[in-house]
Amino acid sequence: MTSRIPRDSRLRLVRPRPLAAAPAAIEQRRVRRPAPRPPEGTPAPAELAGMARSVLAAAARVARWADRALGPGGDSATADGKATLSDATARRAADALGLTVDQVCADWDTARLAGLIEVHGDSARPGWRLRAWDRDDGAVLRGWVALCDAWSLACPEPEDYEPAAVAEVVTAMPQVLSFLQLSAGPVPVPQLLDLLEQRVTELRTERCEVDYGPRPDTPAVAPGPRPAPAVDAPLRPLLDWALRALASVGALTYGDGQATLTPLGSWAVWVKLEQICVAAQSPAGNIEQGAEDMLRGCARLRPAAARAEYRAWLAARPVGSAVTELIAAARGEDALLRGLAFEALRVVGAPAEPEVRAALDEPTLRPYALLWLAEHDGMDPEDAHEVLTRKEATWLWVDTAAAVADHGEAPLLLRHLETAVQPTVPALLDEVRAVGHPRTVQVLVALAAAHPDPAFAKAVRRAAFQVHTGG
Repeated sequence: MTSRIPRDSRLRLVRPRPLAAAPAAIEQRRVRRPAPRPPEGTPAPAELAGMARSVLAAAARVARWADRALGPGGDSATADGKATLSDATARRAADALGLTVDQVCADWDTARLAGLIEVHGDSARPGWRLRAWDRDDGAVLRGWVALCDAWSLACPEPEDYEPAAVAEVVTAMPQVLSFLQLSAGPVPVPQLLDLLEQRVTELRTERCEVDYGPRPDTPAVAPGPRPAPAVDAPLRPLLDWALRALASVGALTYGDGQATLTPLGSWAVWVKLEQICVAAQSPAGNIEQGAEDMLRGCARLRPAAARAEYRAWLAARPVGSAVTELIAAARGEDALLRGLAFEALRVVGAPAEPEVRAALDEPTLRPYALLWLAEHDGMDPEDAHEVLTRKEATWLWVDTAAAVADHGEAPLLLRHLETAVQPTVPALLDEVRAVGHPRTVQVLVALAAAHPDPAFAKAVRRAAFQVHTGG
């Protein structure tokens, strides 16, 4: 006979499981797309990472100096709060490293673009990629890809060109790089120039407004001189600038009137093309969806497949607007989407930090933002939960339980019970009731329905009733 006295059942303490475990546990069987292979001749990841470390070696050296010399309590790293290295700091670094001030400033900028240095106001700190530099090839490659994506900032653009013309060339260069990748060898610059001109012409045609003539009720006006179009300056200097900038970040070699992708550059172009192909083959068409629909489409994917979808979705839109969309999705009522949104923000990395840090002021997002920032600062994901207070950890536990209750099954909810930080059932119920989560009643009711122990279920139902009635 089962006792009717609520038991002080001990909860087995385990590390909190990330919310991403919920979709993995309820994943349905699906045909898995075989892992794509890079083009023949592409070096192994470890060899590519070695190339990336070589390209970024000078930047890593400056970043390590900054880590040692510009810690808390040290001199300001920047003069304007906008990541521009101050003259005094540049001179200190040049003296310490045996470099010129110009070399230090160039390496500083490279380190920032690669995520090896993060600047906050007047202070600098090492990025998480610097912490993982010697042990994580993936972090090194992601740092180099971030630098490659920012190639247009690596060299000053030619003078006397309108910003619109520069933007057109930056927009057109992915097609030029794809052509270089498919050519798998040196390509003469005149051939690249023809391709660039064609692509820029397409971009201008897409923006063209069609003049349908005067309306019937509008008196015709004699055609006057149209505003002069933007100066159609030759694109050769801009192509030369783009190729030199890409060569400076290690994506290609440029000289003798031809350009050739490096193994790193060829691999980076292939990765981006593969991301687009993966998104195009997604049953939900995630690349074209808004953030909420994209996250719902990824909810039943395995974590690795979901990350690939996040990367493809992010590659198809400006980073700033993508981060804003993801934060907005996290503010919704669906706790599963909240967790997935922050998983997608982990793929974004450093560019998402300002908005994630701003989310600390929102109680609904604060626990997720704290975990994101802890991992971003280099803390092991297994230990990141230590940055949460007891109340924040309990709130996150209830929020995750709400996601499991809405989208999972009873066994998963019972396993989630084992991740509570409270050592006993009465302590868990007391703190869950006190935390004030809006889904507390629904979570407790679902937990009571799933638990096989009648005494436990009765105690949980009583707690749910007390929360519902305000008792």
